Amino acid sequence: MNENIKLHGRDQRADSANESVTQSVEMLKAVISGVTYEVVAAQFGKSRTAVERRIKAIAAQLTKVVGIQGLNEEGAAFVRRLRIHREAILIALESFKPAAPFGPRQTRIVSHGEIVQAAQRIRGRSSRPWHDLALFYMLFATGARPLEIARLEVRDYLDSDGNVRQESKIRADVAITGKIRPLHFSSTKLDEVLAQYLQERLALKLGICTADAYRGLDPDSRLFLSAAGEGFKITPYGKEGQRRFLCRPILETYGKLFRYSELEGVTALSVRRTVISRLYERGADESQVGLLLGISERSAVRELFSRHKPTIAVLVDELI
Repeated sequence: MNENIKLHGRDQRADSANESVTQSVEMLKAVISGVTYEVVAAQFGKSRTAVERRIKAIAAQLTKVVGIQGLNEEGAAFVRRLRIHREAILIALESFKPAAPFGPRQTRIVSHGEIVQAAQRIRGRSSRPWHDLALFYMLFATGARPLEIARLEVRDYLDSDGNVRQESKIRADVAITGKIRPLHFSSTKLDEVLAQYLQERLALKLGICTADAYRGLDPDSRLFLSAAGEGFKITPYGKEGQRRFLCRPILETYGKLFRYSELEGVTALSVRRTVISRLYERGADESQVGLLLGISERSAVRELFSRHKPTIAVLVDELI
């Protein structure tokens, strides 16, 4: 009896939280369409402050998950910046699954065992298992955003001799921030599936060249190509000359891979948090994490993943 009451109460809280998240998304859509905070507050029966806070929170989640070119977590706090990126935000919202902002935040960390099982499921269900496994592993091995992965080229992964560039860089025209940062290919799992995928590309004559360099692949071709030999379509938006881009196809592809993997509640944001957790476990500090993931502010790193702080009792227990 009591257990049923608890479960019913939990379901009610979940429904309420989901309804509130949906409401926040509708508030965001209204504001980026030009409606003022005051009008939105009146429409939803909330205070202006509450509306502004909820819109900023949902917009910040969106930028972390999707990685909209020209809009970072800090920029999501300004309504003018949000309105400039209106078109990209509306497109991104179609595949966005926000976390409910109520109760204690659940940080979804994917274990090594879950990754192994997920890879097995993807291999069994995908029509292009090497391509899809490489995409899946790339998220966990680098912590890069989907748009950045879509932009990677063969020369970013291989040197002219065909060897893996273990210490590479995310070029300025690849990075969401437009700034160069380190990119390390140090995963045996990723290298193994990428080797199979690149060999498959050669056999199918996708993005190849006549020279022997780069394993016979065109160094300027995208690292990930479709079965027709095309890279993920990246769509510019905004005014002419502005660096604003969105890659809807790779978001849809990752959504498909997460469904194949049966990793419940996992998104590209969950993976970035998993990467941060692994880096912390190995002794990284916030500046190192920010450098690797392309996050300039330490506060933004803390917001993405709140590092566990032990109690004083734990810290002093058995010091000698």
